[in-house]
Amino acid sequence: MLDTDRVLEIALDMVGWNTVPADTAIHVSGKNFKKVMLMIDVTTADLMLAKNLGCDAVITHHPIGITAVNFYKVIDRHVDYMVENGISEKIARMSVKDLKKRVEIRNHTQIYSSVIDSAKILDMPLVNIHQPCDEYAKRVISKKISERDPNLISEMISALKEIPEFKLVETKIQVAYGQPDSLVGKWVPVIAAGTNGGYLVAKTYFENGIGTVLYFHIDYNDLIKLRESNVQGNLVILGHLAGDSIGMNALGNKLEDEGIQVVRKDIITA
Repeated sequence: MLDTDRVLEIALDMVGWNTVPADTAIHVSGKNFKKVMLMIDVTTADLMLAKNLGCDAVITHHPIGITAVNFYKVIDRHVDYMVENGISEKIARMSVKDLKKRVEIRNHTQIYSSVIDSAKILDMPLVNIHQPCDEYAKRVISKKISERDPNLISEMISALKEIPEFKLVETKIQVAYGQPDSLVGKWVPVIAAGTNGGYLVAKTYFENGIGTVLYFHIDYNDLIKLRESNVQGNLVILGHLAGDSIGMNALGNKLEDEGIQVVRKDIITA
């Protein structure tokens, strides 16, 4: 039988981590799972659906409850990525400062306890796994690009379309900044850092020798700022649903290996 602790352990084991990041948590504990529902976003209606389908627990992706409140803490992962790519820590922290503060201030708009309270009332065990699943997706994407070693952006996109989630989703990979026939150069998948780095993080990469940055998504206003800056580089947006589905499908597969029936909702599957 599976319990919430084991679910969390499996997720961390997928990426070889020993520490639970701030955007991931067990919200309502439970045990003796035979059937679980897996999804990217959860609402009270989803919990009721899971209950009606005879599920013993719900495993969701995006932060909820305390992990939504603490979400801003994982934004510093952007700093780690930039330092790993030769950017000074001082410049990296300046590039992330406003993004982190914006995410933190936004917490005050959230009724963050709503879904958690619903899960408690329904007696439905609830876990959210965010950064470990995104890290898994980042590694899948990086491996595919490294294996192909593309010269052009169009070749990179063709390689990534071989990943089932990107092949099947309606929101296709696109070049948001730059051109498909541009050279890839040095590339960085800016994934598993909470959310995309927006305008300033992408600009900082481009100004420090990175030719291509990969995000799951970007706000249109940030994209306009990037275009107005005229900095040289390529920004490829992969798609939020497909990108999140990679890690969640991997988690679902691991749970099935444990003999658990998995109901997948709002996840791109083959």
